[in-house]
Formats: sequence, C-alpha cells, structure tokens
Amino acid sequence: MPWDMHDYPASMKNLPELTRKKAIDIANALLDEGYEDDRAIPIATSQAEKWYKDASDKEKKEYEKEAPPKKSDSHDTKHKNPDLVDNDVTVKHEDDQWVVQTKGAKRPDSTHSTKKEAVERGKEMVKNKKSKLEIYKEDGSLDKERGPYKD
Repeated sequence: MPWDMHDYPASMKNLPELTRKKAIDIANALLDEGYEDDRAIPIATSQAEKWYKDASDKEKKEYEKEAPPKKSDSHDTKHKNPDLVDNDVTVKHEDDQWVVQTKGAKRPDSTHSTKKEAVERGKEMVKNKKSKLEIYKEDGSLDKERGPYKD
C-alpha cells in the first residue's frame, strides 16, 4: 500500500517532516520494486535518516521544494538491480577506511573511519534485508559472520 504525507506508517510519525517525506518516497519506490510493506518501511526509514544526515543544506532545500510524494507516483525501477535485494553485506578495510558494501554492488553503501561504525551500519542493512553480514579484518581475512537476521 503506497503512502503520502497525510497517510503513512505509524512508525514514521516521529520522524522530522523532511526525513518522513524522503522515507515515504523511498518506501513507495520499494513497493514498486515488489517489496512487502514490512520490509519497505524499515529500509526506507533507515535510508531516509542516512540521507538526511549526509545531505548538504542545498540538497535538503531542493528536496523540500519538491512536491510531496503521492500514492499514485510511479518510480523508475528499471535501473535497479533486483538481484542485490537479498545479497549479503560485507565490511572491509580499503584505502584507509572501512567500507560497507552489498555483495555484487558496484559502489559501497557507505564508508567509515572506524570498524565499529561500519559494523553498526552493516548490521542495520542486513537486519532490514534479512541477509548475512561478513566482517573482515584489516588484513583482509574473514573475522566473523553475523546473521542472517530475522524479525
């Protein structure tokens, strides 16, 4: 069931308005991709909060000016890779930073200065995806595996 700024999941009610707007937009796109509501909501919320934290003031102002998401909006999902939806996530050390990346993805989800931060982000991703997290040591050897996580 798609949402809009007046009819959205109860779990989004305490989000700041701009973050909620982004979460609704992301959730609706995930629904278009075939996600179930119970998977789309936490993924969208997590991604919207990450977007808000990482977005520049200019990007936030531009998004604020955009029309609010509507239940009838269509989303271009052709460029998405559905094969990555349930793929495991890795935490590896590369180029003096910790990289969190879905297996098979061309780019990392995020980079972090500490392993602890990267592992926390990885845990969040696999819990939402219900997949496994592989954590590597700085030397490239496998340290441990977590998951798969299930609610």
